[in-house]
Amino acid sequence: MDFINALILLLNYIFVPALAYGSQLAIGAIFVTLIYGILRFANFATGDMMSFGTMVAIFFTLYFQSIGLSLGFLPTALLAIPFAIIFMGLYMLIIDKFVFKYYRLNKSPPVQLAMVSIGVMFVTQAVVRIIIGPSDRRFFDGEKFLIRANEFKDMTGLNEGLAIKSTQVITIFVTIILVSTLFWFLNKTRTGKSMRAYSDNEDLALLSGIDPKKIVMITWIIAAILATVGGVLYGLDKSFKPFTYFNNMLPIFAAAIVGGIGNPFGAFLGGYVIAFSEILLTYAYKKFFMYVLPESMEPDGLIQLLSTDYKFAVSFSILVIVLLYRPSGIFKGKIL
Repeated sequence: MDFINALILLLNYIFVPALAYGSQLAIGAIFVTLIYGILRFANFATGDMMSFGTMVAIFFTLYFQSIGLSLGFLPTALLAIPFAIIFMGLYMLIIDKFVFKYYRLNKSPPVQLAMVSIGVMFVTQAVVRIIIGPSDRRFFDGEKFLIRANEFKDMTGLNEGLAIKSTQVITIFVTIILVSTLFWFLNKTRTGKSMRAYSDNEDLALLSGIDPKKIVMITWIIAAILATVGGVLYGLDKSFKPFTYFNNMLPIFAAAIVGGIGNPFGAFLGGYVIAFSEILLTYAYKKFFMYVLPESMEPDGLIQLLSTDYKFAVSFSILVIVLLYRPSGIFKGKIL
C-alpha cells in the first residue's frame, strides 16, 4: 500500500501538473518556432502576445457570464476563445503591417528583427497593463475538479488522495487536438506544404510561385490561434497576471531551442522536457521516501534539489547546455 501511495503522490504533484504545464509550454514553443522558421526571427513578444489574447478572452468571458451564457461544467472562457483569436489575429496583422513588414522588405538581419520584437513586447505589455491592470485575475468557472482528493481516499482507502483539476484535463485535451490539427495542416494541405517550402528555401519557394504575402498572413493567423489558446489555458490552470506571462518567455524559448527551433514537433516535445525538468528538480521528495524507505531510514530534510524560487534557473541551465553542446536541438532544427 505504501508503494501505491508513493505512486499516487508522484502522480498528484509531478506527473499530472507537468503534463498540463508542458502542454502550455509546448503551444508557446510552437508559436516561437513557427515565427522563427517562416519569418526568420526570434519573437521576444511571445509571452506578452499570449497575455494580450488572454486579456481579450477574459473580457468576453465576463460579458458572457453577465448575460447568463455558459458551457455548464466547462469554463466559459472556452466559448470566448474564438472571439479572442479574431482580435489577437487583427492585432498581430496590424503589428506586422506597421512594424515587422518594413524590416522584412528591407532584408534586415534576424538580430535586428529580434530587437524590434523586444519593442513590440514592451508596447504589448503596456497595453495589457493599462487596459486590464497588473493584478492577479481568476476567470475560471464551471466544475473545478474531475477527481477530488477526499473522494479518491474514500473510494480507494489510500492515505494519499488524487486530485485532478478539470483545467488540467482540458489543457491536455485541447493541446492534443490543436497540435494534431496544426501538424495535419502543415503536412497534408497545399498551404501548409507551401509554408514548409518557404521556410526551407525562400528564394526557391518564390520561384515556384508561392505568394509570400499569403504565407506571412497565414503564419500570423496560426500564431494568433496558438498565442490565444496557450494563454487562456495557462490562465485557466493558474491565473492571469501579465508579469507571469512575461516570465514564461524563458521556459517557452528553452522548450523551442531544446526541441530544435524551426521544428514544430521538436518544440512540442521540448515543452514537456522543460516542464518535467522544472517540476522534478524543484519537488520536495521527503514524503515520497517516507513511503518507500524503512522507518529507520526516513529522511529528516525536504530532499529537494532546488527551491521553487529557482524554477526558471532550470530552464536557463538546460537552454545554455543545449546551446553549447547541441545548438540545433534534439530534433536538429535551425541554429540560432
